[in-house]
Amino acid sequence: MAVEPDSAGVRFPPPFVYLGALLLGLAAERFVTLRSFGIDWRLLVATGALLFVAGAAMMLAAAGLFRRLGTNAPPSRPTTQIATTGPYRWSRNPMYLAMALIYAGLAIGFDGPIAFALLPLVLIAIQTQVIAHEERYLEDKFGEEYRRYKADVRRWF
Repeated sequence: MAVEPDSAGVRFPPPFVYLGALLLGLAAERFVTLRSFGIDWRLLVATGALLFVAGAAMMLAAAGLFRRLGTNAPPSRPTTQIATTGPYRWSRNPMYLAMALIYAGLAIGFDGPIAFALLPLVLIAIQTQVIAHEERYLEDKFGEEYRRYKADVRRWF
């Protein structure tokens, strides 16, 4: 992924972090004894579907807002303005929250306890390797405007 100079400088697509960990966790379950949550499959599928749909709806709302504002979503591209409406009223990072919901939905729906257990590690990686870079970039670029937004809106939810 090409990183533009006026950007947060993130060198890898964050969705690949979520996808890679999910696939690794689901694959690992073939080789260990803990292969199931031990819950009825219908409940797992229903819970997984609910989380997946909630995450997908949040992702679509956030991405649609970026399109309407004319700013870039990838952290390797320049941000032209701060999104503060839509899902950004409640979370400074609704796209990453949405990816976490989708990940959790898939891990639960596919009865993947190891994949689910990897989610906190993914969130730590996203927090330290992506969000921290984005916040420094946005504070440098937008100054007090971003600091006010940051003071008013939580990071995740």
